[in-house]
Amino acid sequence: MRMTQKLPKKGRVDRDVVEGLGERFHHRGRGAISNTVGRFEAETREPIDDGWGTLEEDAPPLRTTLTKETPRTIITFNRSPDIPFDRTINPYRGCEHGCVYCFARPSHAFHGLSAGLDFESKLFYKPDGPALLERELSKPTYKVRPIALGMNTDAYQPIEKDLKLTRQFLEILDRHNHPVTVLTKSALIQRDIDILGPMAARGLTRVGVSITTLDSKLCRLMEPRAAAPRLRLQTVRALADAGIGVTVMAAPIIPAINEAEIERLLAAAKEHGASGAGYVLLRLPYELKDVVQEWLVQHFPDRAARVINLLREMRGGKDYDADWFQRGRGQGEHARLIAIRFARAVRRLELNKAKAPLRTDLFKPPVLVGDQYRMQV
Repeated sequence: MRMTQKLPKKGRVDRDVVEGLGERFHHRGRGAISNTVGRFEAETREPIDDGWGTLEEDAPPLRTTLTKETPRTIITFNRSPDIPFDRTINPYRGCEHGCVYCFARPSHAFHGLSAGLDFESKLFYKPDGPALLERELSKPTYKVRPIALGMNTDAYQPIEKDLKLTRQFLEILDRHNHPVTVLTKSALIQRDIDILGPMAARGLTRVGVSITTLDSKLCRLMEPRAAAPRLRLQTVRALADAGIGVTVMAAPIIPAINEAEIERLLAAAKEHGASGAGYVLLRLPYELKDVVQEWLVQHFPDRAARVINLLREMRGGKDYDADWFQRGRGQGEHARLIAIRFARAVRRLELNKAKAPLRTDLFKPPVLVGDQYRMQV
């Protein structure tokens, strides 16, 4: 059945209101429950029960589609002071992992698509990206700093197995000794250890592996097409054994859902060879708050109100606070408690020891056909 009421936008949410919202149909193997239109659209569409019970039936399988994208540039720069990198490459838009909490979901609105099911089923790829990267690295004005690969959507989502765009980017960066970091929740990154291992030996790369929970059942609900927790831990071990520094990201932490796992998750990460750890409190920008709240009502009706209220307490009474440094950590007593627990676990496990920055002095810019020859030292 469709939701007959809307949650209040601010303040505390009454449990009776949440329980009165009812359930909706759910596409198997997908994270989002619905496909509400993006914030830039003039019309809103919503399924309504017509009395024939059709919304109570399982929805038909949702096919994934791929659309070619032809950007003018491939490196995206940012000036956010609370982000530890200033440039990224995202081979794909949208992500088939279907993580219900993904902060990138609202970006699909720029294509006139939904942050819900569209985000995880209507994907865009950039086949010209590797050629663009060569061109951008070859510019005389380019100043080398580490490139963060796949920070908006996962560079190792399922379609990468066939398209191999991420591997092409890594081959170029390796060839020109350009530093790079990667963040993924996919075991597919093990395929590219033959590139990442030698780069790490030259001080050119580190990897982050996102592990949100050790509970496989919860993982399937939150991240339906991502690697199981045991596979991610095995990936941490494989990367570490290849000499690649690995930071495990407990991201996002969702109060009353996975926050109880902080200490166990970090201990498992350390046991499998991780040298660093970080966390991000669940962020709910734009349409994402509706996607996550709907998901909570569907899968956790008994505690949905508590989760929403705790998040709002950590966001000054709102669903989201976009202020730098606040957006990833929150405020208030509960946010402070999470920060203390995390810091103590990191200290006890001897994670996050000081490490040298990735090297930039080895970079040799590409010389493209037709370019004037440049001396490369």
